[in-house]
Amino acid sequence: MPEIGTKIKQRRVEKDLTLAELARRVNISKGYLHSMESGDTHSPSAEILFAIANELGTTIADLLDEDEQLLEKPFNISESLLQFANEEQLPQADVEMLARIEYRGKRPESRDDWRFIYESIKRTLR
Repeated sequence: MPEIGTKIKQRRVEKDLTLAELARRVNISKGYLHSMESGDTHSPSAEILFAIANELGTTIADLLDEDEQLLEKPFNISESLLQFANEEQLPQADVEMLARIEYRGKRPESRDDWRFIYESIKRTLR
């Protein structure tokens, strides 16, 4: 956790955001964010980490100090995702992000499933 906290603080300062402002934007308490940055708390949930990364204009991999090659792994764009992406005219980056989604080894199967996932992500990150 200390490394994640250091990265979060570094990116927050680079973006000229106060602790309170970033906490407000990702809907967490200022104290919890301070604990993360100080390394005094357990790792945040994936949802919180994703929201922080999004607000800071970076990636979870960057905050976790993961090798960027992890993001370059080949991925499969299913026919249903491709159909949904074409219908909605999604940007390539969004299609690639969706193509990497899986939960317990399973991926969405229908266009409606992809639509639900995509809309959920958009609503969460408003």
